[in-house]
Amino acid sequence: MTDTIADRLQRLGHRLPDASGPAANYVPVARVGALAFISGQISPFADGDVPSARVGAELSVEQGQAAAASAALSLLAQIDRLVDGDPSRVRRIARLGVFVAATPDFTQHSIVGNGASDLVVAVLGEAGRHARTAVGVASLPRGAAVEVDAIVELHEAAS
Repeated sequence: MTDTIADRLQRLGHRLPDASGPAANYVPVARVGALAFISGQISPFADGDVPSARVGAELSVEQGQAAAASAALSLLAQIDRLVDGDPSRVRRIARLGVFVAATPDFTQHSIVGNGASDLVVAVLGEAGRHARTAVGVASLPRGAAVEVDAIVELHEAAS
C-alpha cells in the first residue's frame, strides 16, 4: 500500500489527527456488516478559537467552512483507523450529517457543510461522494461550531 489517507491529506496540506475516543457512553464507530456508523466528530479547538461560537454571529460562513473541514479531519481519522489507512477499502461514504451551531436566522448551512464534503471528496475521490444533511442547531458538544457524522460502506463485511 503506497497511498494512504494520511498521504492524501498531506498532499492537500493537512495532517491526519489521532482518532479520538468517545466522550461519553458510546463507541466512536459501530460496524454492521459492510456499514460503519461513525459518531459525530467535532473539530479540536486551536489557540484563539471561541468556544460556543455560532456561525452567523461570532463566526463567518468561511470560518464555519473551516470548522467543518476540521471536523471532517477528525472523521477521516476514524475512517483511517477503521481501514488501517487504506482508502481503497472504502467503497463509499453513503451519508454525511453536518450540524452547524448557528443563529436562528442563519440559512447557509449547506455552504458551511461544503467544508466537510469538499475535503472528504478530495481525499477519497468518487468513493467520497455522498448524500448529506446539513442542519442548524442551537449548540453542540463542548461549544463546537460544527459536528460531522457519517455512514461508510466498506468493501468487506465485518467478521
